[in-house]
Amino acid sequence: MLTGSGAFFLAILVGTGSQALLESLASLVLAFVLLLAIIFTGILFDIIGVAAAAAREAGLHAKAARRVMGARQALNLVRHAHTVSSFCNDVVGDICATLSGAIGAAIVFRLAGSAGGSALWASILMTATISGLTIGGKAWSKGLAINQANEIIFQVGRLMAWVQQATALLRQKKGKR
Repeated sequence: MLTGSGAFFLAILVGTGSQALLESLASLVLAFVLLLAIIFTGILFDIIGVAAAAAREAGLHAKAARRVMGARQALNLVRHAHTVSSFCNDVVGDICATLSGAIGAAIVFRLAGSAGGSALWASILMTATISGLTIGGKAWSKGLAINQANEIIFQVGRLMAWVQQATALLRQKKGKR
């Protein structure tokens, strides 16, 4: 499991990357797109974390027995649901929440600087928007994650299997040189 110090360094890495990207964006529209992408990432990982906790092994055993791509990875996610849920909901969710607040503040400062006005109302509206999208998105997604838990975890397992295959192919090609 990722410890507090691991989360600290992961947050530094992700925060540095997103802040550098934000600073390089000249357009406020693109800054808002980055903000929405980070909020959506938090919601997506919340779905995965809740689904991992709600999914059951029984539905995945038959697929794993037939060697369906991703079934073995999905079973592993369900068997380690406490770790998956903690990582997705707590680590990734908290980092996304913190980053969305920081990016929202940067957008407010940029807006206030270009408009020459007070940042108070812009800050209040930005906070409300970020909170509303994050909380509303996560509240909506909980029902989806619980009702479709096995299918969601199976799709995540398929993605993990594809990534494992792709990285294995890259290692093979690199070894042949």
